Amino acid sequence: MQISDVKTDCRFFKGYIPCKFNKTENTRCTVNNVVCKFYEQTDKKILIIKLGAIGDVIRTTPLFSRLKKENPKAKFYWLTQTPDVVPTEVDSILKFNFENSLWLQEIEFDIAINLDKDYEACALFNKITAQKKYGFSLVDGLSAPVNKLAEHKYLTGIFDDLNKQNKKNYLEEIFEICDLDFRGEKYFLDSFEKHSREWKLNYSKKIIGLNTGCGGRWTSRLWSEEYWVKLSKQLIAEGYEVLFLGGELEHEKNKRLSEKSGGKYFGTFPLKTFINLVNQVDLVVTAVTMAMHITLGLKKKIVLFNNIFNKHEFELYGLGEIIEPEKECTCFFSAKCKNSNYECMDSLYPEKVSALVNKLLPK
Repeated sequence: MQISDVKTDCRFFKGYIPCKFNKTENTRCTVNNVVCKFYEQTDKKILIIKLGAIGDVIRTTPLFSRLKKENPKAKFYWLTQTPDVVPTEVDSILKFNFENSLWLQEIEFDIAINLDKDYEACALFNKITAQKKYGFSLVDGLSAPVNKLAEHKYLTGIFDDLNKQNKKNYLEEIFEICDLDFRGEKYFLDSFEKHSREWKLNYSKKIIGLNTGCGGRWTSRLWSEEYWVKLSKQLIAEGYEVLFLGGELEHEKNKRLSEKSGGKYFGTFPLKTFINLVNQVDLVVTAVTMAMHITLGLKKKIVLFNNIFNKHEFELYGLGEIIEPEKECTCFFSAKCKNSNYECMDSLYPEKVSALVNKLLPK
């Protein structure tokens, strides 16, 4: 075999180890001038940098779906902090670290996209070689739009008054950054059936997941334990199965809520198992958190609490509705409530949440 027989443009070519078909089928790129039957030629290299939180990575998957559809022969690379939720259809799913960052700088891409304004992502993006670049880079040590396409998203991210005026949802914005129009492309998320448990749920009833957390930083979004208990009791009385959801930060709280209300709580789990647990429910009640994006990715119904963000940011795909406090929230995009007179979330009442659940899940 000659070096000229090696198909380095094959989707499955690794370059430092045998490809999977050499291992399983004992094939080679070319034998006696006959090309391997598994050879899949690629014609472009496309890089997506979305480090972000888990939810942010999940809500970027519609962009990948569109890019894949329009570039079916492209080889895709995705650099992220959370590789578990990146679609397996991506050819190279890369954890953000020194080794992978160094390697990417030695590849010439046709298209490179950076959707993060974090300094480390922008600094790396400056080092990436690509014929077309979209998103954000670094200028004089500060994040900046690569071109005019990213200016809208950049400006709404640094000025609250412009953010409040914005009528575009997040997906419209990131598609616009890449010179594309959003056409309703859905989230892309596996349900991780291999990571399932024997969930002790009554599947003869509609199952409502109550996601009680919002992370340790954004306490301005928290709903009171009293209201969670009241909602759980009301939903159980109406014939629903209620399941409390959350992570380590909500563990003790969810145990209390379960004991006080009769709703079920199974504890905390690794990410893939948690995603599978969410897949068991019919509807999730949640604030703007990772669980929101998991819910949409699994195409479940949703009641979304919102008080500190622009509601136009969220694309729910017709799966649910946004509910906001009756009293004005004065802590826009703030981690902690700044209002000394009242907390707006106290005017988001359980009875209205229950009514919305009934509307979305008619018996």
